[in-house]
Amino acid sequence: MSKGKVYLVGSGPGDFELITLKGYKLIRRADVILYDHLIPLELLQFARTDAEIISVGKFAGRHTMSQEKINALLIEKAGDNKMVVRLKGGDPFVFGRGGEEVEACAEAGVDFEVVPGITSALAAPSYAGIPPTHRDFTPNLAIVTGHRKEGKEIEIPNAGTIVFLMGVANIPKIIDALLKAGWSEQTRIAAVENGTRYNQRVITGILKDFIQKVQDANLRTPAIFIVGRVVELQEKLNWFDKKPKVLVLGTHPEKNTHLGTIE
Repeated sequence: MSKGKVYLVGSGPGDFELITLKGYKLIRRADVILYDHLIPLELLQFARTDAEIISVGKFAGRHTMSQEKINALLIEKAGDNKMVVRLKGGDPFVFGRGGEEVEACAEAGVDFEVVPGITSALAAPSYAGIPPTHRDFTPNLAIVTGHRKEGKEIEIPNAGTIVFLMGVANIPKIIDALLKAGWSEQTRIAAVENGTRYNQRVITGILKDFIQKVQDANLRTPAIFIVGRVVELQEKLNWFDKKPKVLVLGTHPEKNTHLGTIE
């Protein structure tokens, strides 16, 4: 095995303060950081001044670098005896293709570790005032990708709460699949855009009219959807939107995306 090592680090859902302590320490020590576009960019300011920082982010419909090239680059940098941090949004093993990346490392004989992150599937509902589970509403939860390969149907699991990730472009298909699976048109649904960030936005409604609602609101990525009775609690438990926001003038638009809130 190479003396280099790859650390697959989850950066959390958006607010840079939600990264784990271990992830923070690894960013400070890394020789090389490969990062996705959905990470909190503030985290890069903690990197060493001599660290090599490489964007490998993927956007809807276009990729900075293919998955195969990312895998090869991880192996190449670790092969140069470098400490490599692969910084991914949310949790790297929750629809983040992290399993494929460490599988490539394992096959190449490159040592690796995985540092979990807080997934937006749980953090965004929490910041929106929607507990994904609640014993008065549902004892179970499912997390589903809203982005399927061409021709593939969106599968609806049997759960009281369903959270859909990567589904903004497919919300009509998601709602159609829910209705076909027997969910009522009156079922509550919420979208959380930019979850945990200063510009978080929450849109609520019912399945019957939700497509029109998100179109009228011009919903953008990144956003998640939560479906189920727990959405009824949103107005009562909406703590984050009640916090006053602070605009910090003169900050760098990329390095200071998160403008912060008053504690």
